[in-house]
This record gives sequence, structure tokens and C-alpha cells, in this order.
Amino acid sequence: MKNLFAGIALFGTFALASAQTITFDKTTYEYGQIKPNSDGTRFFTVTNTGDKPLIISNVKPSCGCTTPEFSTAPIAPGKSAKIKVGYNTASVSPFNKMIEVFSNDPVNSRSVIYIKGEVTPNAPDPKPLTPAELKAKAKEEKKAAKAAKKVAAAK
Repeated sequence: MKNLFAGIALFGTFALASAQTITFDKTTYEYGQIKPNSDGTRFFTVTNTGDKPLIISNVKPSCGCTTPEFSTAPIAPGKSAKIKVGYNTASVSPFNKMIEVFSNDPVNSRSVIYIKGEVTPNAPDPKPLTPAELKAKAKEEKKAAKAAKKVAAAK
């Protein structure tokens, strides 16, 4: 009987060690102070640090002022994907918003990320982007739009 329990425990350990694992580059994106009606788009990087494909099944914001875009395509082990988060910067006020990320990670099937900052007319002007930064931003937006189209087509 002891051997049976030891075998079950050992098998369970291997089953959990051999799985998809969700990891974020950051769990909170701090906007700082931003001007009203400025660009509220930010990106979270999700990496699969496990050894099986990771699938993000849903991303739910805590309110309608936050709009996430994501791909449901499997993320291969060691690879990354982006979650695009848009915040409506029309309202002048501080904000702290929760976003739930649902995946097939057996340990963290529900992960929580946050965006926070303050929309204020007194915010400093944003620093202009360099040509390289503009190119990278355009590439990210194009990639995110393509992923969003795939999600919309799948629904």
C-alpha cells in the first residue's frame, strides 16, 4: 500500500513538472501621469516557461474602460506572445485596473495583471519616439491587430 501511494505521489510530481507554465514580463504596468485622450495602449509579454504548448483562452478586464486584445494560438515552450491592453484616457482621474488572464497552465489557470496610473492635464508631455521606436511600435500594433483578427474570426 505504501508503494502505491509513493507511486501516485511520484507520478503527480512528474505530471506537474511536465506542463505549460505562464510567466509575465511584469504583472503591473505603471503608466505614471498621462494627459487626457493620450495613447492608453500598453503591452504585456507572456512567456511559456513550461515544456508543453500554452493557450490563453480568455482575457477579461475589470471594467469597460480597459480593452484587451490577445491571440488564442498556442504558445510553444520557450516562446512569447503579447497581450495588448488599451485604457480609455478620456476621464481625468487616477486608475488601478485588474485584468484576468485565463490559460491552460495547471497551476495558474487564472492569472491577474494590473494597469495603473493617473490621467491628468498637468502630466508632462510624452517624449517623442525615435525612428527606431516608431518602427517597433508600428510592428507591434500590426502584429496585435493580426492576432485580434484571428480571435475575431475564430468566434
